[in-house]
Amino acid sequence: MTVPLIDPFQRPISYLRVSVTDRCDFRCVYCMSENMTFLPKKELLTLEELDQMCSTFIGLGVEKLRITGGEPLVRRGIMTFFDNMTRHLDSGALKELTLTTNGSQLARFAGDLHSAGVRRVNVSLDTLDEQKFADITRWGRLPQVLKGIDAAQAAGLRVKLNVVALKGFNEDELFTLVEWCHARDIDLTFIEVMPMGDIGNEDRLDQYWPLKDLRARLGEEYTLIDLTERTGGPARYVQLAETGQKIGFITPLTHNFCESCNRVRLTCTGELYMCLGQEDMADLREPLRKSPDDMQPLEDTIRAAIARKPKGHDFDYSRQDVAGKMTRHMSHTGG
Repeated sequence: MTVPLIDPFQRPISYLRVSVTDRCDFRCVYCMSENMTFLPKKELLTLEELDQMCSTFIGLGVEKLRITGGEPLVRRGIMTFFDNMTRHLDSGALKELTLTTNGSQLARFAGDLHSAGVRRVNVSLDTLDEQKFADITRWGRLPQVLKGIDAAQAAGLRVKLNVVALKGFNEDELFTLVEWCHARDIDLTFIEVMPMGDIGNEDRLDQYWPLKDLRARLGEEYTLIDLTERTGGPARYVQLAETGQKIGFITPLTHNFCESCNRVRLTCTGELYMCLGQEDMADLREPLRKSPDDMQPLEDTIRAAIARKPKGHDFDYSRQDVAGKMTRHMSHTGG
């Protein structure tokens, strides 16, 4: 049997997030600048190379694959990749194939995604106000995303909303978002804004809305029951006693969630980041392209990288300074 991936802190690596493109049809203000310069096509992993990469990780014990971007569904031919991953679901080696999306292309692809074995999707949506949505995404249109969510649910996909908590932007929509998700039977997770990327005039300290404050406000209207549920990921969950719905909180800045981290991130250029909040990475594209018919050099490089996985990240907003800020954009590593 192949020895599974175990990091230096005895955490099994069973979850791979894969960015399949740095391109997106939105320009969300906390994610990228409006005038982005995207990577030359030759630097991106081909769909075949993405298959080889993911298949190698699955052979090393990865059981969950989350496809991200940019916006993954704007990658030309991306359904070919999803269809190819179905074989790993059929064999039982892969337990879950899912994606994070802005929802803009879901109306077009929801049925095909379900046919490929996808059962859950995360949709990034920070507001239900059409004008505010246009402002924060710069290029996005809310009705298009809502249509995509409708299509996803109609196709049998479980939808979870990922909402970035932004002070002065969606504070007044806290209960609107909770009630909307409850009415639609949609899961909901709030995320603290992270210090990622050079985004010009956007000041992260001005945007920063600590989730402890959000949670306290939520507790004024609902009875919050802490859940012990853990997915190996960053979210901590509560249940609202009055409605029964589950709410997640991802708090990289006020609570270090790294002790149970089971994931690594692969960029669309083949860079493996062992931690979202650290700059250390390994180039997997070079060994793959050097010996495309022999995966052993790629496997060796992966193992060497996992051996460097740190205990935790360094995000910190203390002292009114964004310590631990990453210079790369969120779209580069896929969230």
